[in-house]
Amino acid sequence: MDARFAGGRAGTAPLTWGQRAIWDTIRATAPDDHYFNFGRVLTVPGRARPLTPERAAEALGALVERHESLRTRLGGAGPYQEAGPHPEAGPYREADPYREAGPYQVLESAGALPLTLATGDPERLLGELAATAFDYACEWPLRAGLVVDGGEVTEIVLVFCHLAADGLGAEAALRDLRLLLLRGSVPGPVPPQPLDLARWQESEPGRRAARAAAGHWEREYRRIPPTMFDRPSGEAADPPVWRALLVSRAAELAVRRLAATHAASTSTVLLAAATALTGTVTGRDVCAMLPIVANRFRGGTANAVTTLSQEGLFVLGPRRGSFTELLRAAGPAALNAYRSAYHDPRDRDRLTAEASRERGTPVHPYCCFNDMRFADRAGPVPGGAEVRRAAAETALSWPLRQENLNCRFCLHVTAEPGGLGVSLTADTRFLSRPAMERYLLDLESLLVEAACDEVPEPAG
Repeated sequence: MDARFAGGRAGTAPLTWGQRAIWDTIRATAPDDHYFNFGRVLTVPGRARPLTPERAAEALGALVERHESLRTRLGGAGPYQEAGPHPEAGPYREADPYREAGPYQVLESAGALPLTLATGDPERLLGELAATAFDYACEWPLRAGLVVDGGEVTEIVLVFCHLAADGLGAEAALRDLRLLLLRGSVPGPVPPQPLDLARWQESEPGRRAARAAAGHWEREYRRIPPTMFDRPSGEAADPPVWRALLVSRAAELAVRRLAATHAASTSTVLLAAATALTGTVTGRDVCAMLPIVANRFRGGTANAVTTLSQEGLFVLGPRRGSFTELLRAAGPAALNAYRSAYHDPRDRDRLTAEASRERGTPVHPYCCFNDMRFADRAGPVPGGAEVRRAAAETALSWPLRQENLNCRFCLHVTAEPGGLGVSLTADTRFLSRPAMERYLLDLESLLVEAACDEVPEPAG
């Protein structure tokens, strides 16, 4: 079964900064690039039931019509063609410097998205659809499946190519699909599309933003270690890339307590603690971490279905003194990192090459941080005794192993049913499995001790 769509304009354009950043990452991870596939399961709303497969296909076709990223594939080389008229986009000029050969986005106006029909567990279908890498040039960047029970669709499964959407983009797509099922349409204007974003990024205002971000990378590249993990662990596993997942209610409660006390976000608390601990583990006086930043703070992009998230550059010395002093230094450093994330990867490539030549060694932190939560859990500020009691519930598992990864140390934060999920995906040639486990447990201990020992109990 297919979901047919006819969306209007077609054309080609340069990759956006977000597309270019994730494409570089995908290429560096191949052939294990299915690592970047991710999905969502939408339970059909009660008011939209009973839903036939035909009606579900119509809604999916309308979703792909509304969001051009879902019908955009990757082109390899050649001149960029003018897309159809758009009220917010100006024409390309023949003299534009970005009309070089190389990867670019190809928007199609019409087509058919294949649908997989299945019965049973939607999570199993999601795993099957996400298990293989996308054919970026030939395949649509969205895979969809319908879970059917007695002729009625009960769940819709979506798997996204990371070139088409990031986590927040996928959530926007899911909201719109729900509205299409309930109302048959999505109210309000269409958010900016990748072709329009690419044009703005190549305009003078876009280049000014790029230059400002590049200045931060250039300054910090002069003082950070060439890389955070450059010493062989001596305990490489087979395959070399493993993931350890710590699920800790104690860490969740500790982070909430610290954030409330210091008027900081829980994400900044975690970023500061993780960076300081990484500096301690590697013996670095200055520590560099690459936080993944959403970049949805300008130009109406909050609900855009595209990939906007990119790495920023966060630089901090290892922990000295109290956690309060650590957070005091982390605040402005985090703000600079978030601003630096909205950058042109071509600028970053150039600055990386220049810094590597000047320093006589490759410069790249190979150390990233990705807070994948959409919101903090609500609730009263926990007390210190509650934080310590929760440590007995902590669990650690090893959910992933593979051959290749574009990084050496990747820390991901998720909201799990049992508490805060902190997963560390690392190259064991530089950080062994025992060292990965120690890192996660030490991170939990650092947060718990800071929350219990440095944060006073409320009066009364």
